[in-house]
Amino acid sequence: MIAECRLEERLIYTICGLLEGIEHIATGMASPIPAGAALLRRELSGASVRVSVLASRRLHAFTDGGSEIFDLAAQGRIGAFFLSGGQIDGQANVNLVGVGEYPRMDVRWSGSFGSSFLYYLIPKVILFRLEHTVRTLVERVDFVSAPGSSDPDLYRPGGPYALITNRCLFMYDQTKRCFTLASLHPGESIESVTENTGFEFDRPDIVSTTTAPPADVLRLIRTKVAALLQDPYPKFAAEVFG
Repeated sequence: MIAECRLEERLIYTICGLLEGIEHIATGMASPIPAGAALLRRELSGASVRVSVLASRRLHAFTDGGSEIFDLAAQGRIGAFFLSGGQIDGQANVNLVGVGEYPRMDVRWSGSFGSSFLYYLIPKVILFRLEHTVRTLVERVDFVSAPGSSDPDLYRPGGPYALITNRCLFMYDQTKRCFTLASLHPGESIESVTENTGFEFDRPDIVSTTTAPPADVLRLIRTKVAALLQDPYPKFAAEVFG
């Protein structure tokens, strides 16, 4: 009898569903769950789906490091990417710089790198944060590393599509510039999500539970996907899959 799925496996399956129809999926350096979702999408869709995992020595075809991802994004050849941040707000703005008043901030993080560039160009950007608290999901970020929206007359083919956390899944409405609660992970409620979210969000009258992977997909996650994740993320693979 197959064991009940863990939260990480449920998140991999949920994100995989958001990636349907994407021909090239890229993930960053510290993204084991998004990478697992991208690899699962490839296994379910066939070899025509290209996956580029920047943290891997084998799961990308780049010859000049991560800089090639920016060229591909500018050419419109990446369909989905993932961003996170120390802070994310209700307008899908991302903060990777720090907390406090710029430039003398109380806390400094690693920096924006190419986040705003990729946010503008890649059509489906999924925001991902495993700490869902009022500290991380704030009313307004202290510093906008990458804006969730732009002026209507500005050419911007890319932008936020969804936000998934350890508590729930939000979908982003580009027209209203806000998130809508799409599903709750097991053990969570509208009240627990509201209490731990610093921004306002829309919600339907009935909110479903985030779907668990069926048994055959769960086996695929625990075998082929887990084996592929051992190269870029050995600690994650060991802790989650054993």
